[in-house]
Amino acid sequence: MVDVSAKAITIRTAIAHAFVRMSPKVLRAVRRLKNPKGNPLEIARIAGIAAAKRTAEWIPLCHPIPLTHIDVTPRLCKDGVELQSRATATAQTGVEMEALVAVTCAALTVYDMCKALDKGIEIAHIHLLEKTGGKSGDYLRPSGRKSRAGRK
Repeated sequence: MVDVSAKAITIRTAIAHAFVRMSPKVLRAVRRLKNPKGNPLEIARIAGIAAAKRTAEWIPLCHPIPLTHIDVTPRLCKDGVELQSRATATAQTGVEMEALVAVTCAALTVYDMCKALDKGIEIAHIHLLEKTGGKSGDYLRPSGRKSRAGRK
């Protein structure tokens, strides 16, 4: 791991995005909550939060960070489910990986919850939207590169 002991403790935030593309048939089932395993959006939200708290176990050289906040927001769109996570910590290193792990796990969970309906579901557009705090300063993904894969 990188030595961060000389870095200042600051408030760090990160927002990440993922998109789960699915067929109209699967999307209708999700909207109607007609899924054999239950509500994929709520289960994905909880799975993403739980995964973010264990990021250092997913990514071998990632520092374990005590998160002060993590949330995952799923949103039904025209072509699937858009996921966004927001992670916050007061730490010596950033929370980008925690936000990315959260949306990735949430996307995988949506797939798992819906795979009985269609195995052709696609996970795409996993990326960092923004981050604040730390030595390197703030980052905001340029709007031209911001993925909005589906619309309501």
